[in-house]
Amino acid sequence: MHTSLIPWLDPETIIGAAGPWALLVVCGIVFAETGLLIGFLLPGDTLLVISGLLSHPQDYAPNGVFGISVWWVALLIGLAAFIGGEVGYYIGHKAGPAIFERKESGLFSVKNVERTNAFFDRFGGLTIILARFVPIVRTFAPVAAGVGHMNKWTYTLYNFIGAVLWGFGLTMFGYLIGFIPPVATFVQNYIDLILLAAVGGTAIVTLWHYLRERAKAKKAAAAGEDVVTDEAEAQALVLDADVFERGPRHDEH
Repeated sequence: MHTSLIPWLDPETIIGAAGPWALLVVCGIVFAETGLLIGFLLPGDTLLVISGLLSHPQDYAPNGVFGISVWWVALLIGLAAFIGGEVGYYIGHKAGPAIFERKESGLFSVKNVERTNAFFDRFGGLTIILARFVPIVRTFAPVAAGVGHMNKWTYTLYNFIGAVLWGFGLTMFGYLIGFIPPVATFVQNYIDLILLAAVGGTAIVTLWHYLRERAKAKKAAAAGEDVVTDEAEAQALVLDADVFERGPRHDEH
């Protein structure tokens, strides 16, 4: 391992210091990405795969970095994704169109809502499942479904399926690719660098997304564009109920 390069990233030190908190942080990120409007800044897909990889047994950690079986890791991550989706729906359902009445900023963009609405228009209710694999859309889809009053039981079913396929599935996928000899060797020898990439990379990507969106909002404001969504504009962002009830469109192109 390369702890001589970064001594404080010695896996044994990290495991001893973080313990169950490491998994709690991962679950918190997954929850935020699917349950809070600011979650689109977070790189969830990469985090899930890396979490699966780090669940492989190591000489110093028989149950991997998190200290528990990968089945529990994947289950808890999937649960965090499901709960996040339910909270996102609840927020949209209770707040209604007013949740879209805000100023463009690094944390909110009407274009993100419009992108999500376009996804619903194309795939109907199945968007709740498919959106899990699409950054930004997976953050705004639960809220949009709540604002549009999508049938709660249908939403919950799709949310559950999506959470299993994405949260549980991608984590297990990361674990399984660790059985490929070159990958397993890489993880064994470079786990400190993988941890650095996971922690530092997440922070850097999150900050980059925020600064980029904030710069866009400021540029639009400086150009005299309307950067505040009023009540009428917010109402126009609400999806019709029939959008949630149909399947994917099969447009002829």
